[in-house]
Amino acid sequence: MDTILKDMNPVLQMLILMTLFSLLPLVFCCMTSFLRFVIVFSMLKTAMGTQQVPPSIVIIGLAMILTFYTMGGTFQKMYEMGSVPYHKNQNIIEAVNEGSKPLKEFMMKQTRESDLAFFIEASKGQPPKSPDEITVWQVAPAFIISELKTSFEIGFIIFVPFIVLDLVVANILLALGMFMLSPTIISLPFKLLIFIAVDGWALIVQGLVTSYN
Repeated sequence: MDTILKDMNPVLQMLILMTLFSLLPLVFCCMTSFLRFVIVFSMLKTAMGTQQVPPSIVIIGLAMILTFYTMGGTFQKMYEMGSVPYHKNQNIIEAVNEGSKPLKEFMMKQTRESDLAFFIEASKGQPPKSPDEITVWQVAPAFIISELKTSFEIGFIIFVPFIVLDLVVANILLALGMFMLSPTIISLPFKLLIFIAVDGWALIVQGLVTSYN
């Protein structure tokens, strides 16, 4: 396989590279810490009941910045490991293969063993004898599922206090006979007040960032 990659026509290598570039948004959204950040922030927005605040572009922007912050070392390793074979023999395919190894290591640290084992078995290939033999495409779906589970666990914890506050306000309005008033609208200012008082954004951001250390 390595011989085939080294002897591949440079034009075909460039074509494959352009195809890989088209997959960069998919890789960034699904194979990095961006996935956890954007899901948790979206669930926080839903839990608070603010439909348009903060805007979606702000949530995505914050998630992107935090992704570069938490994965800066990984991205640097990817560049360094990928640039060595490229400068050595101008082989783009080998450079991509080497450069993807730090990303695979990052994903494996965040992936549950049960999810990874399932997709390795589903690939119907030879069982890997070591982690180095596991491919990125075997790790990627397991990583996504693990990140979704972790994100929803965090989202559940965030939802609970807001739901409790909604229930308290709803019971008070019911006791006062104010059936026409929406409990969500009445509880929204109190949600914002409590969230600001505990410095909620800082707590959530710090918790998410440190969860990758």
